[in-house]
Amino acid sequence: MRDTLLGGLTSGEFLTRHWHKSPLRVQQAIPGFLGLLTPAEIKRLATHPTVQARLILRQGKRWVLRHGPFRPIDFKTLPDKNWTVLVQELNHWVPEGEALLREFDFLPHARLDDLMVSYAVPGGGVGPHFDSYDVFLLQGFGTRRWEISETEDLELLPDSDLKLLRRFSPQAQWDLEAGDMLYLPPHCAHDGVALSECFTYSIGFRAPTYQEWVEAFLDFLRDRLQVEGRYADPDLNLSVHPGEIPPALIAQVDRMLRQQVRWTHPQVAECVGRYLSEPKPHLFFEPAEESLTLEAFGLRCLQKDLHLDPRSRLLFSGKFFYFNGDRFELCRKGSTQMRCLADTRKLSAGAMDAELTKVLYDAWQAGWVKFF
Repeated sequence: MRDTLLGGLTSGEFLTRHWHKSPLRVQQAIPGFLGLLTPAEIKRLATHPTVQARLILRQGKRWVLRHGPFRPIDFKTLPDKNWTVLVQELNHWVPEGEALLREFDFLPHARLDDLMVSYAVPGGGVGPHFDSYDVFLLQGFGTRRWEISETEDLELLPDSDLKLLRRFSPQAQWDLEAGDMLYLPPHCAHDGVALSECFTYSIGFRAPTYQEWVEAFLDFLRDRLQVEGRYADPDLNLSVHPGEIPPALIAQVDRMLRQQVRWTHPQVAECVGRYLSEPKPHLFFEPAEESLTLEAFGLRCLQKDLHLDPRSRLLFSGKFFYFNGDRFELCRKGSTQMRCLADTRKLSAGAMDAELTKVLYDAWQAGWVKFF
């Protein structure tokens, strides 16, 4: 990690003082950083059919949200001010976006979401709002004014797709220029308005709700629970009210559920690993176009580095690896190399044992890893 990224703080000091606690403004977090795109390039990306893009226009006190993909003509008819276009998952489309995320490797990959970019003309923004997750806002070229408020009044305007705050009273104001960065913890109210044509790069982090965790775990258990037996009531009493559910029936189901629906810590760890490594539903991988045998693939690995596809998620916990939702374990040597791939998202050219070669060969065929 470069010394300037956190304003002279070590990563440990940042985590202790600011992470999930308080905002941090850093001037020249990445000196000389002007961004990764031009206005023409982000407009072109926003027209791609598989890119998640949004266009937000401010018309007086009214906000208009449009979803992509857009047509080139959509941008030609826009006014000179008060609009912004946002593109999600820039790290999937621009190699430099993946490299930018590596600047934040002092944080777990399991928490990382994606790199979003917003391009705005003067007056453009998304309105006063808050996020339920941690975010770093890195300024590209141009200037954006940020107003923030650490308030507990987070009531939203009714019937707003943008989830804008009903009330917003800023407590601090900063103008961010190219290379400056603002860190905001969850629920910190903020409003960013472009003072000039500008780009802002947002590094966001995942924060699933407890409801999402519960639903994911119930889905996990449903696929793995095997419960024997069938309901029976040999001691059934005469029914006075046929429409009433017998209390004994409810009690029997209650006992069965309490006895049978149980789980262990390893099962929870597996669910978490699979859930956090699962690519988002709209993402698809292109299988390798080149035809290689397993032996030829092994020889290629001796000559070229392997990189994770930007859409791939590889995590590990204990002896298990979680690769795009799949779980497996490896022998000691293969495990060491696979951990390196998970940590750095690349594996330098070199020898691999047969077990790891087969795992990565299957991943290469599926488009999960690529040669560089």
